[in-house]
Amino acid sequence: MGHVGLVLGLEMSRLARAGRDWHQLIELCSLAGALLADADGVYDPNWYNDRLLLGLKGTMTELELHLIRQRMASGRLAKAGRGELAVPLPAGYARRSSGEVALDPDEQVQAVVRLVFSLFEQLGTVHAMLRFLVEHQVQIGMRERSGPGKGEVAWRAPHQQGLVNMLRNPAYAGIYAYGRSRTDWSRRLPGHEHSGRVRGLEAGQWLVRIEGALPAYISVEQYERNQARLAANRARAESPGAPREGPALLGGLVVCGICGHRLQVSYETSGQGLTGRYCCQRRHHTYGEPRCQQMAARFLDEHVVAQVLSALAPAALELSVTAAGQAEGRRAEAGRIWRQRLERAGFACDRARRQYQLAEPENRLVARQLEREWEAVLAEQARLGEEYERYQQRCPARLTPAELAAIRVLAEDIPALWAAPTTTVADRKRLLRAVIESVQVTADAATERVHATVTWAGGQQTHADLSRPVARIDQLSYYPALTQRIRALAGEGLGNTAIASQLASEGFRTPHLHERFHDGEIQHLIRRLGLRLGLDHDHRTNRGSLEPGQWWLAALAREIGMPAATLFGWLRRGWVSGRQDTRPPRRWIITADSAEVERLRALHQLPAGYHNRRRWTDNGIPIDTSKDKEPGNHGREDLRSSH
Repeated sequence: MGHVGLVLGLEMSRLARAGRDWHQLIELCSLAGALLADADGVYDPNWYNDRLLLGLKGTMTELELHLIRQRMASGRLAKAGRGELAVPLPAGYARRSSGEVALDPDEQVQAVVRLVFSLFEQLGTVHAMLRFLVEHQVQIGMRERSGPGKGEVAWRAPHQQGLVNMLRNPAYAGIYAYGRSRTDWSRRLPGHEHSGRVRGLEAGQWLVRIEGALPAYISVEQYERNQARLAANRARAESPGAPREGPALLGGLVVCGICGHRLQVSYETSGQGLTGRYCCQRRHHTYGEPRCQQMAARFLDEHVVAQVLSALAPAALELSVTAAGQAEGRRAEAGRIWRQRLERAGFACDRARRQYQLAEPENRLVARQLEREWEAVLAEQARLGEEYERYQQRCPARLTPAELAAIRVLAEDIPALWAAPTTTVADRKRLLRAVIESVQVTADAATERVHATVTWAGGQQTHADLSRPVARIDQLSYYPALTQRIRALAGEGLGNTAIASQLASEGFRTPHLHERFHDGEIQHLIRRLGLRLGLDHDHRTNRGSLEPGQWWLAALAREIGMPAATLFGWLRRGWVSGRQDTRPPRRWIITADSAEVERLRALHQLPAGYHNRRRWTDNGIPIDTSKDKEPGNHGREDLRSSH
């Protein structure tokens, strides 16, 4: 400050074509009392007229920069509109010296690209396609875009994102596309030149779309089918998602008949392994409304699978021929790519041999290097030959007679093919999705009655009334008739076994859809209806009769209006006090006076999951939340103290 009197320059307004930088220089010179000078004159930033002129020059320069950018963008867009703007080419394409785009002259590169699209057409998922390429050791040929090897073919291992980019690139369908992405300046990160790009625009939002402008590997229709399949494989609410290994076969296909949303799949571990359940909870998660319906997956899966297998039975012969043809076609394409790799390795050996023979024998410095290169390519050729022999032994070009016979036998017996150990859950799901569009289900409130509508791929619908398993016996739609029949049979003096047999012959089923009620279930129902006195009327214990304030666990659960299993869980957690009777059948005795009963009743009215939530305060909470973390330990300590 105070040491500079004049800032001299040529076209100083071009110092930076931004008004902020230019006005910052003017302000700095004004504070320091320095002058500004260019070829047109000398300016004092402290004088109003000179400051106005300097600001006008900066504004005009900034406008000039905007016009330059606008002209360049308009020219680039006009050139792209004619299909003449050079854009980076994907694998399988090459640009000639004239600027024309052509298929890659390398046959192996073309074969790999065609194999990728045929695999996705058959397998349906990117990961399945990637597994096939890795298993058969197929690599993707790319042309180097820069560096000393520019224009040469480099073979790279396939990866998931690269395959997705190939499937989404419209150039393979012969479409010249420009403007498939946008730049959102609010997403730009400092120091990251290519940040802020918004991709995944719809085809109607592209700036340029010219069909037939490029040589094509696939048709436009196949490209659109691939995009639709990629969108359907995404795990979104509006799409079924890719087939996975969960045991619920209709995941992504089941639609709620009440609200129209897809039912979500949840799994829980049971004695039979993972048990699937379809639940409509879209509006529950979004708006907090009650769930529309939920049901076990097995009964619905069995019904739909039976429908599909019966529909596919007439096409058994055609299915076997198609399966054999697809398997041999994939093997033949992979074998052709292997032979092309061997041919490329042979050409590299011949070229190394010719280079070595053309070298002067006296020039040992060059001859030794060429000899090492020749030996390296010979070793690579031998390695490829050995790998190809192992590949042929593992995957012969044509199916063996035993394999063809196995395919025919399985195709003729489609249920056996469906239940074969080699058929994975994902394979079964893909088969169902090939012939079924959706399965709409509507449950009759909480009863076992469900109406299912199967919509086939051709648009035809099949309706059926099904029965689902329910949790409680009073949820059955025929529960009043069942209790009335039990009263009548018990009045006739029949025993539990006779009553169960009579109910089974009359078509009454258990809540879990079993054919026959267990004798213990009949006994429980009879006591529940008050037809016979149960153990709860026996007040004798190992310490005499029940004292005032003591309850059998089942009797207290009925008094409170809650399941006995829930009350037993509270006992294990130490939320209630009690002891176990030593006399058979070793029932639990709960100690609870009238105030304690009211406390437990109020506790039962709290919303589900309330006890496991971490709360800010404990005002009015009758339970110590610290016991929720380790209920087993606290429950055992309380039980020991009660003894």
